[in-house]
Amino acid sequence: MGKFLDGDDSLTPSSLPPIQQQQHDKFFKMAGGKTYIVEHLDPELGPWSELEYIAIAKESHQANATFILSSLPADFKVPAKLQEVPAFKAENRGVEELYAADKSRVCLLDPAAASDLCPEDGDKFDVFLFGGILGDDPPRDRTSELRKKGFEGRRLGPKQMTTDTAVRVTRLVVDGKTELDKVPYFDYPELKFNEHESTQMPFRYVTGEDGAPIMPEGMMALIEKDGDKGIDDMI
Repeated sequence: MGKFLDGDDSLTPSSLPPIQQQQHDKFFKMAGGKTYIVEHLDPELGPWSELEYIAIAKESHQANATFILSSLPADFKVPAKLQEVPAFKAENRGVEELYAADKSRVCLLDPAAASDLCPEDGDKFDVFLFGGILGDDPPRDRTSELRKKGFEGRRLGPKQMTTDTAVRVTRLVVDGKTELDKVPYFDYPELKFNEHESTQMPFRYVTGEDGAPIMPEGMMALIEKDGDKGIDDMI
């Protein structure tokens, strides 16, 4: 596939270190205390979402934050690797019930919002809500149901992100006080598995200290394993 960026954008599995090896990355050394919620709108949890959620939970723990999956059905099975992260909480209740008393402290990350997220929003909001739309390609407006519940919205820019990237960028802005347009992005990376096989990702990522896009541990292997599928089929 063609490359969207200048220079060598191809990544091999060995050049993309797992999340655990980046625990001292400056992006995660921030004062926390915020709550990040993903309303899990799918009846099941696929391997792609599982890796994303584990990454979000681990990074939330490092940042002294909380990560909640809400609106889970009663028989939903939480993966053991996710359940064991101290920052993670599973909730059967929806966000509207959880924050019925004060919706004003909840920010919905919404591609259709009128305003972009800014550092000052870290003082205005305690809770940041994601509807799962940010990882879909092409985007589906699943956030519209959350929008109808009356939560104030903010945008994360014009380009699609995976859900873990959306949470990562939000934390950089509201905790790290980084302007949205100053976040070090890595757009549409080409993942190269061998001389003949590569996949170009249709998403925006955050660039790590090693110059590679930050992805959940195991994501490269999952993409390589399911290389015969389209990205939309994997999500």
